Amino acid sequence: MLVRKYTHGMESFYRTHTYLIEHNNAPIRRDLMDEINWQDRLIGIKGTRGVGKTSFLLQYANEKFGSDRSCLYINMNNFYFSTHGLQEFVQEFIAQGGKVLLIDQVFKYEDWSKELKFCYDNFPELKIVFTGSSVMRLKAENPELNNIVKSYNLRGFSFREFLNYQTGMSFQALSLKDILTSHVEISKTILSKVQPLRYLQDYIHHGFYPFFLEKRNFSENLLKTMNMMIEVDILLIKQIELKYLSKIKQLLYALAVDGPKAPNVSQLAKTIDTSRATVMNYIKYLADARLVNLIYPLGETFPKKPSKVMMHNTSLMYSIYPIKVDEQDIIETFFVNCVWKDHLVNQSTRQKSYLIDEKSTFKICAEKQTTKINSEITYAIHNLELGHENQIPLWLFGFLY
Repeated sequence: MLVRKYTHGMESFYRTHTYLIEHNNAPIRRDLMDEINWQDRLIGIKGTRGVGKTSFLLQYANEKFGSDRSCLYINMNNFYFSTHGLQEFVQEFIAQGGKVLLIDQVFKYEDWSKELKFCYDNFPELKIVFTGSSVMRLKAENPELNNIVKSYNLRGFSFREFLNYQTGMSFQALSLKDILTSHVEISKTILSKVQPLRYLQDYIHHGFYPFFLEKRNFSENLLKTMNMMIEVDILLIKQIELKYLSKIKQLLYALAVDGPKAPNVSQLAKTIDTSRATVMNYIKYLADARLVNLIYPLGETFPKKPSKVMMHNTSLMYSIYPIKVDEQDIIETFFVNCVWKDHLVNQSTRQKSYLIDEKSTFKICAEKQTTKINSEITYAIHNLELGHENQIPLWLFGFLY
């Protein structure tokens, strides 16, 4: 009797899986799909809330398995797991021919890392792919997974991905070396097919998150997601008491209003009525949640005070404080977000400039340089279609991933 009831419960998961596959309207195939080694038995996919981790899992299930019941998507939000263990679920899944289990929001399940370790050790025929928040420190905070999990990050849409969607093109990602050595030729090839500047402002305003694909108010949707990032990703995962929620929200708003600059930690501590040390911890949590980016001088890192705190991407700037969106702040945020994925970004000693990979200085300019050009600096220039020598169109950095 018990087995029959359990099997019936499993069928409800399969029905949900089938429904979600059929209704997963994700028109953009993410490059991460081809970067992951799907042969690994335990794969973790981290990413900030709202970038499409669920859609990514469902795309994988549909692309690799179709209607094959050896693959199953489950969400740990399901109340079923409040009274049933993951281990027993996995045993039943395998008994019914299951081979690949896709677990969404794994951190909602208590002792999830120990359960995954048990499944890895005891069910060698099973592959598990799970998603988690960018706030999670998979290996540092869960040493039992250290040698067995392969971790990947799913980011929001790049300008290249946004442009591909809007135009039906299939431009490939570029390396920073490609851009530095061949930007004129690359730009000419792209410009022969599309005019990127026609799409750049739309991307800057709302292109980083997949919400623009939905027929809902983008800003309202993003604000809701930002609140969830703080209420769930930060408070739940970092186990912070609910009474401190308003302080973290106050801090984020204050940082957004100030724009990209060095934080006045003493003033912020006074504003939200807490200690300087707590302010620095909260800023770090906001960075882990991919709400802000922390820029440090070369050789420095947390817990030292950053030389600049900026919003993680430009879409956030328009949603949290749209009445004060400065063009220079926007283009610097765009540049840092583009380069951040694969490169070390530090504050340069020069104004409006960043040091990339400890060696190359990039100056972010709102318009074409009319003053003397410094041959030791690379200029990323907004509203420039085609570059020349060390003057590169800002939009081209949107092709870095």
